[in-house]
Amino acid sequence: MYPTRPRSSLRTAVVWEVVSAALARRAGELGRPVLDVLDTGGGTGNFAVPVARLGHRVTVVDPSPDALFALERRAAEAGVTDLVRALQGDTQTLADLVEPDSVDAVLCHGVLEVVDDPAEALGQLTAGLRKGGLVSLLAANRNGAVLARAIAGHFAEARTVLDDPDGRWGGNDPMPRRFTVEELRALAEGAGLRVAEVHGVRIFADLVPGVLVDTEPGAVEALLALEQAAAAQPAFHAIATQLHLLAELD
Repeated sequence: MYPTRPRSSLRTAVVWEVVSAALARRAGELGRPVLDVLDTGGGTGNFAVPVARLGHRVTVVDPSPDALFALERRAAEAGVTDLVRALQGDTQTLADLVEPDSVDAVLCHGVLEVVDDPAEALGQLTAGLRKGGLVSLLAANRNGAVLARAIAGHFAEARTVLDDPDGRWGGNDPMPRRFTVEELRALAEGAGLRVAEVHGVRIFADLVPGVLVDTEPGAVEALLALEQAAAAQPAFHAIATQLHLLAELD
């Protein structure tokens, strides 16, 4: 089961497959079926609700009250209200919301790009993690942005991304920051994490014209299979829209 509908699952399938399998492994290692999961910036529950449907307890911390309201509604519709807790806050207020050494896994998806200090934010996240706990990091890929701008015909902007310290293509770029694999790995290791797996996300999904996927029979399934097959291959990481790291707290 993917967190979203078939067409949009092209954007989330790889991460969901890795995260759900990792949670199952961790539950087996601990000898208990229910894990405590923190989803920071989890918004409307795109991952939190499916994780709760696996039987785990999920705390979602997000600064948007509207997103948290949508999360609670989605949790109710899925019948997992008792497993999902919504808290308004951000990485700077985590210490007041989450007890140290209290969670088995942390989902940090689309957060490091927008915080003021990624290293500090990641340190706040790992403070609540139990020894051996999991961290799922998903962030925008600098190199993928170079390719995307070039394909769109914005060659000067593509060149700018290469040299910009934050991997941005200009003042109108809506993304505050992008990372390379090496930068994400350094952040994780600086927070005391051991990187176990690296995946490219949306390697092909953002490059293939939507009309092909929407009109060709079986195209969604075939493209999903291709994304999953290529995700762990380092040769494809450079062209992915996003990078996903699965790490563990030593």
